[in-house]
Amino acid sequence: MESTTRTPVSLWGFMLATLAIAVAYGSAFLPGGAPAWSPWLLAIGTAASIVSVMALGASRPGRDLGILRLAFAATFVVVVGGLGLALSLPAETATTPLWLGLPRRAAILLYGIGLLPVLFLPVAYAMTFDRVTLSEDDLRRLRERVAELQRDARGDGSRTVEVPPGTGAGRADGVTTVETGA
Repeated sequence: MESTTRTPVSLWGFMLATLAIAVAYGSAFLPGGAPAWSPWLLAIGTAASIVSVMALGASRPGRDLGILRLAFAATFVVVVGGLGLALSLPAETATTPLWLGLPRRAAILLYGIGLLPVLFLPVAYAMTFDRVTLSEDDLRRLRERVAELQRDARGDGSRTVEVPPGTGAGRADGVTTVETGA
């Protein structure tokens, strides 16, 4: 039987990134230790795996990622650039100046790779959430499916009780539904 689904590019990217990471780690067991290319392959594989997972989580069949592509590309550049800079810096000494209270490499990892993407990724996700990630139609279908599952589950004597707004966490309209037993 032939499959009609297409494997997303981001899944292939994640598999290749995982392979790159595995090869980089495996090269440490070569005679003479890890070759000079190994940390660079690890940096590229790490960045590619992060971006691939983000793309897998944001993508929906038949929808273009739009501006998220740029945000993901920027994230890849920031992570590869940060890891590459940390790899290429000379060794630290006791007299090496600190960057914002941290050794240079640690500052690059924390501030560059850890914080810099926070400046643009949330904005990109917010700008595209309704169109790319979860549309009104998706939400409607999800609610219909949940209602269908609730109807099917009531065959055992349970029922749904709506709790008035202000009495607990719930839907956006303030109503909370609670399943009760028979």
